[in-house]
Amino acid sequence: MSWLGLEGRVALVTGASGGIGAAIVRSLVAEGARVALFDRNEAELAALTDEIGDGHFSRPLDLLETDSIVPAIEAAAGALGAPSILVNGAAISIGAPLATVPEKVFTDQMTINMISAFRTAQAFYAVRDTGRTGAIINISSIAATNAMPKSVAYSPAKAALSMLTREQAVEWGPEGIRSNIVSPGLILTPLSEKYYADPADRKAREEVVPTRRIGKPQDIADAVLFLASDKADYVNGAEIVVDGGFTHTLMTHIPRKRD
Repeated sequence: MSWLGLEGRVALVTGASGGIGAAIVRSLVAEGARVALFDRNEAELAALTDEIGDGHFSRPLDLLETDSIVPAIEAAAGALGAPSILVNGAAISIGAPLATVPEKVFTDQMTINMISAFRTAQAFYAVRDTGRTGAIINISSIAATNAMPKSVAYSPAKAALSMLTREQAVEWGPEGIRSNIVSPGLILTPLSEKYYADPADRKAREEVVPTRRIGKPQDIADAVLFLASDKADYVNGAEIVVDGGFTHTLMTHIPRKRD
């Protein structure tokens, strides 16, 4: 038996077939959880579903169509039983200048990155396993607290997601639901690999991270496993920043006189 005690637990994962999402799914399955996978990429979702084998549930889900969220989660609960874990991993980032970003580009990112998590949490609450502690883990980003150019929609959406998580922690904590945040830093995924294709670019990025490496999806999955488990029973409304210490390097950028 694993020390995490996730055997037999039912977990819902959005953004399940992405780089981070797939690592989370594989890790939950390896720990004995029964997982419901949701993603809008049908081909990647089907491939991951085949990989993890029987005993799980998957359904294509476009989170821009928010009215489809409740039926999807109800179907998962009907197939696997009442869930006690929800991981909101779906995300989208489309860079655009503040002065010219189209409203639809802005609202689509708000919908997928934050509003969908609000809707999935409500749906999870309605069908959850009330016989045990529930765990909601929202995948935010270091961009939620660190502004950067052309992140006019993504960063505010992730900031809102982080505060939504804390609201859930306060309101649903008395009902036995813990809500926490995992905020990734620089992580190498299929979507981000273009930024690391040039060895010089990768080396430059590695050198600004105190641990001197780029993160892996498994780094995020490991944090999620802990928060999903009863080992984190007194962790509620917290944020685990998984960035190798990158966000603590501000003072290193101050020009200093060399000794």
